[in-house]
Amino acid sequence: MLKKTILGASLTALLSLPAMAGECPSDQVLETARPLTVGQGPGYDGRVAATIDLTGWRDMGNFMLRTRTLTIPPRGVVAEHTHDDRPAIVHIIAGELVEHNAFCAEPIVHKAGDTIPEFGAGHRHWWENPTDQPVMATSSDVVPFEAANDDNM
Repeated sequence: MLKKTILGASLTALLSLPAMAGECPSDQVLETARPLTVGQGPGYDGRVAATIDLTGWRDMGNFMLRTRTLTIPPRGVVAEHTHDDRPAIVHIIAGELVEHNAFCAEPIVHKAGDTIPEFGAGHRHWWENPTDQPVMATSSDVVPFEAANDDNM
């Protein structure tokens, strides 16, 4: 019961935070999604740090809350993916990532200490590490159990 209370309070607090990361400048926000051209480079390492089974909690279906530690190597990329139906929060621990978002006309720079909420209809993007240093980040998301090992999830 205590875990559920802590989880609920933590999720509520995180989801109600104002944006803390680099954002798309208001004059660069697009009303219609643009096509994205994904850069080339090595992929990333996303190790699962912990999961919580949400099945049955507050009428949830077969879902888990998953936190991963991500390492994006120098010149590495995280392939294009969506967050239409997968809420996530990414926190940059070290380094700098550039986000290419379908609804922003220019790349968005995220630096160490930034926290990025990812969710909503049409939320499509990809990330790159344009630097010579690896980027360390955490990513927490809600995923169905059957997709837990899908690299695009």
